[in-house]
Amino acid sequence: MAATRGASRVPFMSGFLEELRRRKVYRVAAAYIIAAGFIIQIASAVFPAWELPNWTFRLLVTLLLIGFPIALILAWAFDVTPEGIRATKATTAETHLRRNMIVLVATGVIVSVAAGFFLLPRAAARKIDKSIAVLPFQNLSDENENAYFADGIQDDILTNLSKISDLKVISRTSVMLYRGSGIRNARDIGKALGVATLLEGSVRRIGNRVRVNVQLINANNDEHIWAEDYDRDLTDVFAIQTDLARRIVSALQAKLSPNEKARLDRRPTQNPDAYLLFVQAHDYASQREMFRDTSLKAEPLFEQAIKLDPNFALAFAGLSMVESWLYHTSDPVPARREKARLNADEALRLQPDLPESHLAVGFSYYYGDRDYERALTEFEIARRGLPNESQAYLAIGSIQRRQGKWAESNANLEKAATLDPKNTNILMNLCYSYMAQRDFEAADKTVDRLIATSPQSFQARGLKGFVALQWKGDLSAAEKVFSSMPSETDPGLMTLARFWILRLKRNFPEALQVLQQFGGETLHNTTTAPAPKAFLEGEIYLLQGDEAKARTALEHALVVSDQLLRAAPEDAARHAQHGLILAGLSEKEKAIAEGKRAVELLPESEDAFDGPQITAALAQIYAWTGAFDEAFRLLDHLLVVPNGLSVPMLKLDPTWDPLRKDPRFQALIDKYSPKT
Repeated sequence: MAATRGASRVPFMSGFLEELRRRKVYRVAAAYIIAAGFIIQIASAVFPAWELPNWTFRLLVTLLLIGFPIALILAWAFDVTPEGIRATKATTAETHLRRNMIVLVATGVIVSVAAGFFLLPRAAARKIDKSIAVLPFQNLSDENENAYFADGIQDDILTNLSKISDLKVISRTSVMLYRGSGIRNARDIGKALGVATLLEGSVRRIGNRVRVNVQLINANNDEHIWAEDYDRDLTDVFAIQTDLARRIVSALQAKLSPNEKARLDRRPTQNPDAYLLFVQAHDYASQREMFRDTSLKAEPLFEQAIKLDPNFALAFAGLSMVESWLYHTSDPVPARREKARLNADEALRLQPDLPESHLAVGFSYYYGDRDYERALTEFEIARRGLPNESQAYLAIGSIQRRQGKWAESNANLEKAATLDPKNTNILMNLCYSYMAQRDFEAADKTVDRLIATSPQSFQARGLKGFVALQWKGDLSAAEKVFSSMPSETDPGLMTLARFWILRLKRNFPEALQVLQQFGGETLHNTTTAPAPKAFLEGEIYLLQGDEAKARTALEHALVVSDQLLRAAPEDAARHAQHGLILAGLSEKEKAIAEGKRAVELLPESEDAFDGPQITAALAQIYAWTGAFDEAFRLLDHLLVVPNGLSVPMLKLDPTWDPLRKDPRFQALIDKYSPKT
């Protein structure tokens, strides 16, 4: 029986295949597959160029798969003749005909399903996350100064995109690291920046003509999504930027609110020369690192741009933020604070809905007045208008840690780092926050992220050493970094760093020698109080027990400190430093008064981040003037609060030598040392 059944299948199959040939089903199937493949190939290239949504491509593939078994059925049932389309004559019994039809339909469905498993995932893979990095554009112009023009076009496209809340856009600082990097690997860059797409391009400017070539690239597979060339007059630059932003939004299927659409169409200035000056100024203002802060170079360029276009709100905002930054970090004189506020107010008057105007006003309240609530209100408005701007999140997080809201601060600083993953300033701020919370393990991991971002950075490796010092009292890493760093990097700051390490090592003669090789009157400091060289010399003489030389040096330092105080009478760090100089001169009452004045200007209740550093200066004044009870009271407090003292530094720092013979000193160390 088995042999009979097997023999019956062979005639059936041979008859079925013969019927397929007779009815020309083979030809139709082959023609359909070839045509469908051609349609899919064309659609995969054309649909993105037409900016059609991804679902249209998947729908097309699905319809073609469904159509295959239908085409087989039609080929079986009908034939094309000279007289027209006619039903194909059956040559088999009715039962055989039904069986042949079932086999044909099943075969078509199986082939379509199998093809669907292969094609539909590829069609779905065309869906791209709504994330992008706008890489620095290549300058193809003959004049080198046009490099700023190329940067400006890239930066404006980035700024336009960063205002779209439905997109994730990597901030400028991180993408600028890829400027002039030669051959780029899209997959590596996409992975490093955490984005699915990259925009890259080139700019050539000849006179008043501009040629811009751009490509949108899928970072997952290094394939071009689309490319475009623009050849326009210089006055049409903003139209190019707006068109590109719209195309990118469409390609990534992002949603645009009415306000976002309006912002894309708005030109920052009608004056091309003012625009070029703004671009250069913005580039300088963005380079804010310990050894490379070019904010002072940005100031006159912003001012020239404003002179050319008095209605250039973005330039007013940029100038205001530069003034606020300089006031906050190095030059806390009233004139800078006023200049920051006036320019921020003008930016807001000219363009009330410009997010950068609110960002500038926020910084003027934050840095200028320490008015955190008003600053947060402005930063929140700016954040809504610039949802991808890392500076807004950095500013909010920085204020929150001053308010003692450490968990919220950490979240916003980490968000800033996500939007700008290669921004060393953000990572340093995050590291300092973790150190302030005495989470040294998290701080160390953050420094590793910083080093991975900038492997050649002395700043990153120096911070690694500083974490080890605060965490474990290990001086070796910091000593190695700063001893190998060229002094011309920043003579004042480098001298201070080397001096500080030698002082902690109690190598007082060499520390003194390092100071005496420095030719200036004051050294750059990590606070707003420049350190008089004579003060540091006087401190070393005191540690060596040479009171005569110490007095001579400290009396000179007091003159310098008076000048610094007159320039910035409300600066807490300068009052604290003045108090320390007076303490070294044994002017106990005056020294304590200056220390208390510093704490009044910057109490911990108003600043949980910098406030403890001022408290620590008062504790040092108490220690140097013999007020040991008050010194120990503050030390007991500082070993608990965030950003106070660490036990390793208390044990290591010669500052606390006057207290070491008191049994309370060792009791504090025992009380706060980690229990093993």
